[in-house]
Amino acid sequence: MSTLRLLPLLLILGAVAASSLPAPPSWGEETAMSVSEADKKRLFELARASIRAHLKRESIPSLEGASPLLCEPRGVFVSLHRQGRLRGCIGYLEAVKPLGQAVVEMAAAAAFHDPRFRPLGQEELADLEVEISVLTPMQRLDQVENIEVGKHGLYIEKGSSRGLLLPQVAVEYRWDRTTFLEQTCCKAGLPHQAWKDPDTRIYTFTADIFSDHPAPPGPRK
Repeated sequence: MSTLRLLPLLLILGAVAASSLPAPPSWGEETAMSVSEADKKRLFELARASIRAHLKRESIPSLEGASPLLCEPRGVFVSLHRQGRLRGCIGYLEAVKPLGQAVVEMAAAAAFHDPRFRPLGQEELADLEVEISVLTPMQRLDQVENIEVGKHGLYIEKGSSRGLLLPQVAVEYRWDRTTFLEQTCCKAGLPHQAWKDPDTRIYTFTADIFSDHPAPPGPRK
């Protein structure tokens, strides 16, 4: 099992220090995955309970009685929004923790430890939107023509520079395949044409993405 790592997610542009990103992801079979409505409800409950527990300095929520899926190691990101604006987003790129436990940890991390934002306050809970993205294993990409906008997320690395964008970002900003590649390069702190370099490695993944509030029209701020 790989060393535990947090990956802050910048949804649009900007470089991330190499030390904050994981080592090259392990390869796996990209398989479609669907989280049941019951499991989605439980994950939302766990995420919100975790945030409340940290605010009130209480014990974190128990995973007793969790379904088999919530006990399986999965890569997952928890994104928080208020009034259509990003409020925090942190996740595990690799499947290093059981899904339920990972959501508990990442919900608190997104709320209180995303370095781009001040810690979440009690007064923000009422209109807080929780979005969860459960990831499939990474697949090394050989032909960029195989990227499907709306289905795939991208992870690009060259040397010590690495960047990731979730599948929903390209949809929200109405990017085509080339723009998606360019923006992921920018996210990694690379030139926007770096995806064409043979030394650049590109990975795809898919995600089951669900939110407990309807998304506002247009891209996230």
